[in-house]
Amino acid sequence: MCLSSKKSVTIHQIRKLTGMNTAPLHEIKKEITTLDPETITGLCMRLARYRKENKELLSYLLFEAHNEQAYVVSVKETTDELFNDIPAPNLYLTKKTLRKILRFVNKQIKYSGLPQTEIELRIYFCKKTKEARIPLTNGTVIFNLYQQQLHKINTSLIKLPEDIQADYQREIETIS
Repeated sequence: MCLSSKKSVTIHQIRKLTGMNTAPLHEIKKEITTLDPETITGLCMRLARYRKENKELLSYLLFEAHNEQAYVVSVKETTDELFNDIPAPNLYLTKKTLRKILRFVNKQIKYSGLPQTEIELRIYFCKKTKEARIPLTNGTVIFNLYQQQLHKINTSLIKLPEDIQADYQREIETIS
């Protein structure tokens, strides 16, 4: 099979052609448990050098995961700075900037992996969008982006205990 053919080539087919086989996660975990700490440190350092995202995740796990509330505060501060860069009169540039901010927020949510952090950051994003007086009804893309965040908040809210859900429900009503 030729890679330049007009048929679409899947990742699985490319891996077959290049001989790149990725071991399943449970095999990787089993192999890591057999390694000594020095080797594991070397592997982590190599991963950190390979991609910026790996380095950011490792930084979160080592330095910020133990204090989730301080992490959320720092993400909110960075989000504030990003919202200050929104060009008000230009709807196209506003949309692009909102997407950039949302990519940042999503990445931070992914690093944390906690539903409570996800809800807090998504609610904060929606609050900042409302505070910036971005016209949600003028552009369908911005409106859909905002509605998608509300949907994700409600989806994550289900994962939390009922007493915590009630606390967040009040905040959600203010942004809906």
